[in-house]
Amino acid sequence: MASIREIHKQLIKKERSAVEITKETLERIEALEPKLHSFLTITADGALAQARQVDAKIAAGEDIGLLEGIPIAVKDNLCTEGIRTTCGSKILENYIPPYESTVTQKLRDAGAVVVGKTNLDEFAMGSSTENSAFGLTANPWDLDRVPGGSSGGSAAAVAAEECTVALGSDTGGSIRQPASFCGVVGMKPTYGLVSRYGLVAYASSLDQIGPFGRTVEDAATLLQHIAGYDRKDATSLNVSIPDYLKSVKPNLKPKGQRRIGIIKETFGEGLDPQVERAVTASMELLQELGAEIQVVSCPRFRYGLPTYYILAPSEASANLARYDGVKYGFRAENAENLGEMYAKTRAQGFGAEVKRRIAIGTYALSAGYYDAYYLKAQKVRTLIKEDFDRAFAQVDVLVCPTAPTTAIKAGEKTDDPLSMYLLDLMTIPVNLAGLPAISLPCGFDDKGLPIGMQLIGNVLREDLLFEVAYAYEQATEWHLRKPTQV
Repeated sequence: MASIREIHKQLIKKERSAVEITKETLERIEALEPKLHSFLTITADGALAQARQVDAKIAAGEDIGLLEGIPIAVKDNLCTEGIRTTCGSKILENYIPPYESTVTQKLRDAGAVVVGKTNLDEFAMGSSTENSAFGLTANPWDLDRVPGGSSGGSAAAVAAEECTVALGSDTGGSIRQPASFCGVVGMKPTYGLVSRYGLVAYASSLDQIGPFGRTVEDAATLLQHIAGYDRKDATSLNVSIPDYLKSVKPNLKPKGQRRIGIIKETFGEGLDPQVERAVTASMELLQELGAEIQVVSCPRFRYGLPTYYILAPSEASANLARYDGVKYGFRAENAENLGEMYAKTRAQGFGAEVKRRIAIGTYALSAGYYDAYYLKAQKVRTLIKEDFDRAFAQVDVLVCPTAPTTAIKAGEKTDDPLSMYLLDLMTIPVNLAGLPAISLPCGFDDKGLPIGMQLIGNVLREDLLFEVAYAYEQATEWHLRKPTQV
């Protein structure tokens, strides 16, 4: 599938119509879904209706925007008015929201063609998309392996060319880690840059919506359209949004203009040697492109994982209390009273991982443990942010592997939750500090699986991330490779 810019040129030159592009996309989804299961809902009728509107504008001689007629997929924890939104959970299996999330409304206003809602770990809790109540999504590079999570459906759909770009959400790495596993570009923006209104909450102080694309330019284009202040979101940042596409330029010269810091704590024990070699080689290339490379220390980086697994479950414990079988969603039958109905609904409606995190969070917030766990975790979160602040006093951008390994086999870690949690070791500290970060392909291992490199920026410096990422991308061919099993 062509890029956003290429499709845009085809449309305005009338080489292809939006309806033709949409039909081709829907046909590819129909052909691949039996193998991949990237989507939970396919919105064919709505997509074709949107495409016809774009074609009508072109026929009338009107100008169209960059996103008009572009096939886009949306993670199924973003509310879409009149379209089922499940969060990958039985408890919301038949829930149809009465309102639209801010980001999906922005997509519709921009003329994008939404082709469907993608699979995810239940309530975005997971690192492999194996926790979905509706089945596993396969990795397009190896159908026996996971696509990562929780936004695995969106990452797989982009990698398999079932859409041009997609939206995901990132609470502890849920955009960047699947982007790494699937060989695509994924960005987690600065906390508050993109409205969370209509995003079904997992951990409200960590959640952020962001783009997937096969190229850095496509990711930048999508972020350009969804970023911005929203009065419906109390955490939304009221800041001006720069033109991210101006940062998409092919080199980093003059030499030494960009300082890039390698986080030394992210290398060593537990890191796959092939991942380490690929990221190290990428640093050498960035140096050749004009960047000044140095090693920096973020000593509390490794404490991100335990800090996250106190704070995120604590917030989830509060956010998921609303699913009680009373107001909406699944309701258990044969309950004799309200308390029994409430207990049965949650027992039957939630999956094992969601129950585990609710239990952890409720325990951490309970009397006698709040100070020992939750309060201490908040203090460590501050220390992690201070480490990043010191690092950014020395450099413009930080770099590390996106994930310690390439994509794991399905079922490999399902019986070992702690081992599964380690897949997010490199991404979690970014969410705790509210920073932006991008993952892009930087190589392949000996099994032909993609390797991702993570670039981390200071608050609201998405422009720098796009600049460095694009310069690297244009000097390599990793993003041009396509999955072998689709």
